[in-house]
Amino acid sequence: MRILTGVQPSGKLHLGNYFSVIRKLVDYQNKSDLFCFVADLHALTTFSSAKNQTENTYDAVCDFLALGIDPDKCAFWIQSEVPEVTELTWYLSMSITVPKLELAHSYKDKVAKGIVPSGGLFFYPVLMAADILAFNSDKVPVGKDQKQHLEYARDIAEKFNSQYGETFKLPEPEIDEETAIVPGVDGAKMSKSYGNTINFFDDEKKLKKSVMGILTDSAGVDESKDYEKSIIYAIHSLFLNESEKKDLQSRFTNPGTGYGDLKKALLETVLEYFGPYRKEREKIAADPAYVRSVMKKGSDKARAASSQILDNVRGKLGIGISKVSV
Repeated sequence: MRILTGVQPSGKLHLGNYFSVIRKLVDYQNKSDLFCFVADLHALTTFSSAKNQTENTYDAVCDFLALGIDPDKCAFWIQSEVPEVTELTWYLSMSITVPKLELAHSYKDKVAKGIVPSGGLFFYPVLMAADILAFNSDKVPVGKDQKQHLEYARDIAEKFNSQYGETFKLPEPEIDEETAIVPGVDGAKMSKSYGNTINFFDDEKKLKKSVMGILTDSAGVDESKDYEKSIIYAIHSLFLNESEKKDLQSRFTNPGTGYGDLKKALLETVLEYFGPYRKEREKIAADPAYVRSVMKKGSDKARAASSQILDNVRGKLGIGISKVSV
């Protein structure tokens, strides 16, 4: 079972990223054939500067390696280092219409907000389809908001297959309906775009400021608190087993514990849980040669897999004359 996923290098990782995606990837690599990439080309649709682009990509690689992505157990690479995918994007663009692309949520939402869309944003779903189809992916973990992009990939594959013969495998979405939405410090979904994140690789001062800034009601130390409505509990419980959850619930319901103490307890849990990962990340980030060697190994593996698909596509489209008998 080959599983493919890509993550944009759009800034520091937060608890929402970890519990909704990253922790699952470590499980996938132990049970499946995981192909995972840092989507630096997709990130160009929100480009700010070359410096930020480079730093964000490097940071993302270090983050994932520190959190347990093992280059010996999976294929892990930077998207732009596998040019076969961008070539395939052009071929696949012939199997989708402009009106279809105009219906893409990623395009329509930006236009509705008054943003002048680039050609890259318009073709975003085709590049994503190439990411998926270039590796014969069986399943692609996606959130409900990304499901349409996978449907585009399937539509493109079906049209190409019908025109030129069986070429692409039709991937299935892997949507975990049980994955809880991790709340941010304000109670909305934790998201960089909302500025409400808890970034577990921040230094301790910044991390403490984030946790202590979690929104609470006005219940005092000597009052019972409703843990079911508490952002603190919703986040803290993600780290706990059932017995530990009950202990935390009792701290909420029994008077005598203030929200400040509950926030400090959450901070201690975050620091303890991510302590080994934070140390590992420091070591990895300080060794660029190691990072480059790992990415080279991953891109070689990804290129070997995608080149097989690409050669087949080229042949069916009559691209290239080196193998043609004249």
